[in-house]
Amino acid sequence: MHIGFINPQGNFDYNDSHWTEHPDFGGQLVYVKQLALAIAAQGHKVDILTRQIIDTEWPAFAEKFDSYADQPNIRIIRLPAGPEEFLRKELLWPYLIQDWVPNIINFYREEEQFPDAMTAHFADGGLSAVLIRAQTGIPFTFTAHSLGALKMDRLHVTPDNIAEMNEYFHFGCRLVAERLSMNHSGVNITSTLTQERFYQYAHPAYHGAVDVNNGKRFATISPGVNPDVFGPDICLENEEIIYQQIQSRLERDIVSDRITLPAIIASSRLEPKKNHIGLVQAYASSSTLQEKANLVIFTKGEDDPLRNKANDEISETQVIEPIRRIIDDCNLWGKVSAFSIPSQSALAAAYRFFVQYRSVFALVSLHEPFGLAPLEAAVSGLPVVATQDGGPKESLQEGDEQFCIFIDPTSPKDIARGLEVIISQTNVWEDLQKCCRAHILKFYTWNQTAQEYLKTLEKIVAIPTQNTSSLLPIHPYFLRDIKHQDISLSDLNHLYFRCNPQEIT
Repeated sequence: MHIGFINPQGNFDYNDSHWTEHPDFGGQLVYVKQLALAIAAQGHKVDILTRQIIDTEWPAFAEKFDSYADQPNIRIIRLPAGPEEFLRKELLWPYLIQDWVPNIINFYREEEQFPDAMTAHFADGGLSAVLIRAQTGIPFTFTAHSLGALKMDRLHVTPDNIAEMNEYFHFGCRLVAERLSMNHSGVNITSTLTQERFYQYAHPAYHGAVDVNNGKRFATISPGVNPDVFGPDICLENEEIIYQQIQSRLERDIVSDRITLPAIIASSRLEPKKNHIGLVQAYASSSTLQEKANLVIFTKGEDDPLRNKANDEISETQVIEPIRRIIDDCNLWGKVSAFSIPSQSALAAAYRFFVQYRSVFALVSLHEPFGLAPLEAAVSGLPVVATQDGGPKESLQEGDEQFCIFIDPTSPKDIARGLEVIISQTNVWEDLQKCCRAHILKFYTWNQTAQEYLKTLEKIVAIPTQNTSSLLPIHPYFLRDIKHQDISLSDLNHLYFRCNPQEIT
């Protein structure tokens, strides 16, 4: 089978360049790369379609073609979309319609061979797949990764602030794109059943776009972990160098007689929803945690954020500034460290470094759609404390058996409780380390993910064209408005609040 992966804002190259340096470069890129590699390893031809960037600050993404040297069945194909320079994903909407999709279609016409199926990722990839399907008939699956309406909920969008929020995030474009994507896709792929399909897709903003009770329109396929990267016995060529770099950051931030204490590890983007503040509050409130462990935060592209202003304004004002105040007020300097980890392989090495000090991984997001990070940490050997709100409740629990300590992310006291259980009890640390790793390797590997994707893609290729009566129309005025990033506030209000615009006060 010939499969196209549609991911316009995903910057892919052999070295995973810049993956830790921008909020756009999160788990979605890891997901697409690892899934593509696993599918290609099973003998299928894979094209990763993404946007070409010709920018001196992002030099790795200028060439039209790229590849992964160890997997010849994959091509990375970069095609122009709008201006040459890097753009954050919220600004790509106009160029998908006027440039990128036509460039994809022209590319395959020149090759005289189109893919058998596409798999689209995130809302912008989904919209692109909708337009490609409309012109070529190529079926596609849609993997949202996250949905805009849920982000609006978390950002507390109201009728009073919706115009300001939309000006930056362009939620109007995103909601329209998501509704079209989930409606026109052959199958919508979710990572979890209850949490994602029956909670996220059932949001009122998506009513009428897809029936969450129609099992033929959904497939639950969990992402996986690569044990060849995150295994506890793996040793990179530069493993010792990474250890030395971590040691130097600890010596910079942690007082000397505490450096060998266990660490509470957090690793995620510096976004409010990741709840770093709640974790720091939990640590500050617990004399037990402060006595027995340090707090270590892996950041993306921020090597000393506790002392230097973060590159991203939201990260600085809504995450780092409040954390600095807590550290000051509670006298936590010398107990907390924060630094950047440059790559997936370095992240795996960092987990292995901290396993030797009997550390623990903490995922305390206010809401986590799936939560791949704790699975990677657990395979590396770290026991896990995880949010009870979202995917971890499905991936790290089987029946009555729990493979981590679940906590209420809105309660610093409960976060502290969960961490204290593992940090203070050696038998709990050892039991969770062993059982969680075994559970993940049994159910969550990329090879298993690839097999389920292939089954789903084969089904949509075999199924005749969808009944057009069930499809939402691709309104020319919506495409016009997306091209101008100008979905009207009345339309956005109606989509999100599900009422007539005049009812909004």
